[in-house]
Amino acid sequence: MNTFSIFFLVAVASAALTRLWLASRHVNYVSAHRASVPAPFAAEIALDAHQKAADYTVAKSRFSMAGIIFNTVVLLALTFGGVLQGLYDITGNFVSGELWRGLLFFAFLTLLMSLLDVPFDLYRTFVIEDKFGFNKITPGLFVKDLVVGLVVSAVLGLPFLAILLWLMGAAGESWWLYAWIAGIAFWLFVQFISPTVIAPLFNKFSPLENQELKQRIEGLLKRCGFQSKGLFVMDGSKRSSHGNAYFTGFGKSKRIVFFDTLVERHDGPEVEAVLAHELGHFKLHHVLKLTAMFAVLGFVFFWMLGVAQNTPWLFTGLNVSYPASDALVLTVFYLALPPFLFFVRPLLAAYLRKNEFEADAYAAEYAPANDLVRALVKLYKDNAST
Repeated sequence: MNTFSIFFLVAVASAALTRLWLASRHVNYVSAHRASVPAPFAAEIALDAHQKAADYTVAKSRFSMAGIIFNTVVLLALTFGGVLQGLYDITGNFVSGELWRGLLFFAFLTLLMSLLDVPFDLYRTFVIEDKFGFNKITPGLFVKDLVVGLVVSAVLGLPFLAILLWLMGAAGESWWLYAWIAGIAFWLFVQFISPTVIAPLFNKFSPLENQELKQRIEGLLKRCGFQSKGLFVMDGSKRSSHGNAYFTGFGKSKRIVFFDTLVERHDGPEVEAVLAHELGHFKLHHVLKLTAMFAVLGFVFFWMLGVAQNTPWLFTGLNVSYPASDALVLTVFYLALPPFLFFVRPLLAAYLRKNEFEADAYAAEYAPANDLVRALVKLYKDNAST
């Protein structure tokens, strides 16, 4: 253990304790106000719906506290417990060559983390969501989603990781710059194929058949100057009774997607208002701004990764042998950075909240504000949200 080890432990503990404290405050606040509906909503929201939302929020928050503790323990086990180094050492029993060992290491690590998440996903889905009447997923579909998710991660992730590992070994000192470019290209590729290739592996997307609603939405799109590849309804009800809407893709692959639960429970003006909010994010360039911001942050991330590669104390401080393999360099840096950035997250949250208010204002310009209010209140009740 060195000086960095102490700093890392302090950062991990500070982030975990702060998150637990905030969750506790949230639980106490929601519980203290469970007995009555806030005055501005008393006419629209019944007491039983308000109390269901409060109980649902408390259940999720308490469950998240258990997840915070568990994830902290896992992080410490991976680093100080020697699990990362041990996993990489095991790969030498199966393959040779740093690239192939790195890919096998990533496969082992992804499988391990996925299996560790399964009990939490099961409890969240079949206990909490089921208790409050939201869960629609069957055990068979749960297993299918897990397997398909792992396969998609392997098919997309392993080739990208192979490119990163190759660049680290062959591109010289500037490898991190080429890796950053490759990362942006990979992200754009995934965004492009997601609506038509990835998403259909998990859900069925059908063209919107409600002609009255379709005409209303097409009128909104024309007023907003938005062109889309199509209007689709997603069978979200086969997993959950929660409702939502979103647009996905970019360029000619843009498409608008409504959860079938949203279409069933909201009238035409409400669906139009919800969509106007989503279009606001696009027309106000929120998506483009976020993409640019994350591209800049990605540049900083890869530059720091290039510097960290040659800092022995980072790896020895986290119980990883130095010089570390390229796969361990990527993993150690990926795990070590978030605890130090935890207290920057409120800045991102504030920016995202600002975007939400701007999208609401945009929606009020292109659809009646009262329709948006009714839609949001109905979404609150349908999703038991606080």
